[in-house]
Amino acid sequence: DHRCWAVSKSSDGTVNYAKMQGLGGARMNLLDRIVIDPAICHGKPTLRGLRYPVETILELLSSGMTSEEILDDYEDLERDDILAALAFAARVTQTKRIEPAVA
Repeated sequence: DHRCWAVSKSSDGTVNYAKMQGLGGARMNLLDRIVIDPAICHGKPTLRGLRYPVETILELLSSGMTSEEILDDYEDLERDDILAALAFAARVTQTKRIEPAVA
């Protein structure tokens, strides 16, 4: 199951996956729409595995597009997909510590 997983990289380069937990009700249902699959968009979080990365939706929103405009332009997306992208972003920003990637 590739849904609703947090990804972190340890100092030795190991990639770790952890199931996101502790989210109740509608928020958890929204996060069920987030898929992280190495075979889709190079493992970036996507919406329902449709090859729409969460980051793309966030960039569209931050550019000033409304949810309605995004839904008009991307007819296979649903309102809950946009809410899921926002819920995922909110969850990611709750990370207690972010380490820079080592090249």
